[in-house]
Amino acid sequence: MAIRVKDYTNKQSPLSPGHRLCPGCGAPTAVHQGLMAVDSPLVVVNATGCLEVSTTVYPFSAWRVPWIHTAFENAGAGVSGVEAAYVALKKRGKISEDIKFVTFGGDGGTYDIGLQSLSGALERGHDFTYICYNNQGYMNTGAQRSSATPRGTNATTSPAGSVVPGKLQKAKDLTAIAAAHNIPYVAQTSLYNMTDVAEKVKRAVETPGPAFVNILVPCVLFWGIDPALQQDICKQAVETRFWPVYEVVNGEWKLTYKPRKRVPVEEFLKPQGRYRHLFKGEEGAKMLQQAQADIENDWVKLLQRCGETWTPEE
Repeated sequence: MAIRVKDYTNKQSPLSPGHRLCPGCGAPTAVHQGLMAVDSPLVVVNATGCLEVSTTVYPFSAWRVPWIHTAFENAGAGVSGVEAAYVALKKRGKISEDIKFVTFGGDGGTYDIGLQSLSGALERGHDFTYICYNNQGYMNTGAQRSSATPRGTNATTSPAGSVVPGKLQKAKDLTAIAAAHNIPYVAQTSLYNMTDVAEKVKRAVETPGPAFVNILVPCVLFWGIDPALQQDICKQAVETRFWPVYEVVNGEWKLTYKPRKRVPVEEFLKPQGRYRHLFKGEEGAKMLQQAQADIENDWVKLLQRCGETWTPEE
């Protein structure tokens, strides 16, 4: 049954107000939207990053559920140990509750630093859900590029200038990498539609075994956007097919949204300061053409995986 958001408007979020994340930051929105429909008792494991740093400024915590901080590199290992201890204690009759385990990590701690421990946890089959709040760069340490950073992005370690027009490499497809582990549930979504986020996270949490959800979330400072445009920017990411939304259930790929029209990627990039340089000069124009070509190629591959066709309205 589809989730009705109004049924959850009075439900208490695991994350309280009063945290110190930036206005317009997508990370707390991902927590609120993602966990709004989860009814089971939760233990949250949090890799180092903006979400961890800004919600637990000593001696305070904004979390209303049991919460564990791990280093950048070992969130997967941390949740593995906690889940294994829970299984052992439940077998001994020490615990009777059905507890669910959710891990949050940014793209730096997921795509790069923590990929090894995440991969191991997925391969071993621990019963947990890993949620990547993907703002496409290392925001906690100064807006450096990560392997989730798209081609052409201006970041502190891939600065746009007279030599190069931002990051030269294409972003890693971590959602497909997670699916390649043959785990029960994998999904990709964004804050464009809170119902889609809530339904996918709920399904991930309730699916026995490991699950992975990749949520595109804006960073106001890095992306260079008006905080009020958070949802609009995420919607344009989906409508331009820059960030398609889909799920992989027991190896079966399924599109969960197909845009009605072919919207050029410029509509997603224009409002963002990190892409301002692409709209100036010949090199920027070439990078825009490459960005559109990347989208078209990836979209064809995704349609094939999902067994879908697409005929956009003119």
